[in-house]
Amino acid sequence: MIPESAIQKFREALRGQTFCPGEPGYDAARTVPNAMIDRRPAIIARCASAADVIACVRFAREHDVLIAVRGGGHSIAGRSVCDGGLVVDLSAMKGMRVEPGRRTARAETGLKLGEFDRETQAFGLATTQGVVPTVGIAGLTLGGGWGNLHAKYGLAIDNVIGADVVTADGRLLTANASENQDLYWGVRGGSGNFGIVTSLEYRLHEVGPVVGGAVFYPPAKAKEVLHFWREFAAGSPDELVTQGGSLTLPDGTRVFGIAGCYCGALSDGEAALKPLRTFGTPIADLFGRMSYVQLQGMFEPFFPPGRQVYTKSNFLRGLSDEAIDVLVQYVGKSPSPYTFAPFIEHWHGAATRVPVSETAFPHRQYSWNFLAWSMWESPSDSEKNKQWTRECWEAVRPFLVAGSYSNYVTDEGDAITREAYGLNYDRLVALKNKYDPTNLFRLNHNIKPSQAGASA
Repeated sequence: MIPESAIQKFREALRGQTFCPGEPGYDAARTVPNAMIDRRPAIIARCASAADVIACVRFAREHDVLIAVRGGGHSIAGRSVCDGGLVVDLSAMKGMRVEPGRRTARAETGLKLGEFDRETQAFGLATTQGVVPTVGIAGLTLGGGWGNLHAKYGLAIDNVIGADVVTADGRLLTANASENQDLYWGVRGGSGNFGIVTSLEYRLHEVGPVVGGAVFYPPAKAKEVLHFWREFAAGSPDELVTQGGSLTLPDGTRVFGIAGCYCGALSDGEAALKPLRTFGTPIADLFGRMSYVQLQGMFEPFFPPGRQVYTKSNFLRGLSDEAIDVLVQYVGKSPSPYTFAPFIEHWHGAATRVPVSETAFPHRQYSWNFLAWSMWESPSDSEKNKQWTRECWEAVRPFLVAGSYSNYVTDEGDAITREAYGLNYDRLVALKNKYDPTNLFRLNHNIKPSQAGASA
């Protein structure tokens, strides 16, 4: 138990708001988008600045308090909130400065993807930032950051040129190519294991209107579409990113769809996408010219807060005929109309040309990322939806590699964590020993310090 006097002193030292159980705003502040997560922290600190974050870390160390860090709150594993501990809520930290001449942006980590995109697009610039605008930039980026520009410009972490990090000893460090280079390497894919990132500096690129949208087919055509898509994707230019799978349209129609974004010259994009749009007889073709912000908001209606969410995900060894045969068995079969499963992202281009050891995120060599992203409304439906998700994943498992994109992983455990960090795991443990030897930051895909590090 934290002494009441200590809590009061802590609250008075912060510039931002705080919430404790029973107070107005507490329940709203502890609620996260995934309704499966229902936790009651002892105190929530909605930080106004890096100084508030430093105060939070020092308070947690002094009183041995569990820390959860919340940016956008979309941690699938539910790590944005904790029971009985301190939530360091960054959601009010939304400062951002774009420097068009340098093509850079410095952004505080309470920003969401849509907010970031609108600021950069005011100058005709953008960088890779996921595909759902309500997600926070911090968790998305620190885990890797796959998005519609990854094939042309790399993952979000490949465009991070600096970060401000509050470490476990309460220091605010700048990490970039010339300062604290080891920490700079670690935050680019190492999640929140080494500290609380209060701001990120990104490299930006010229991005104007795009050709984007989606094309939808009946579930019965999924096998034909997957075979076609495999060959089509093999020849995709870096400007084109596609993803697709089984989903349900707002009118209740179950479909197998492929969404895409072409970020180069519009006429070239229309030519590149023509084979995809003219293959077979689609139910609907929603591709067209649009702004990048419009494209980035395409999936927003499908991910409202307040639904139950459970996921399973790993990279596919390859999209073989045998893998396709298994995938199609689950198309259109989810118990919930809100589920995206089976679903696949095509990874290629610039993101896959970065050496494995260049950043902490190691999985650069696989072309297809499988995910079963299940969502439903009633808690009474939880067991059947979770069971179906596991069954779908188990069926595909013979074609999966051990590695995964950690932003999509629900289940925790040492084995999954090791697989998520792959060949970089031992180097990350050494970094953990240096910057967080007592594992203060452990509500994440946790890299545990070694015994030697913990003792030190």
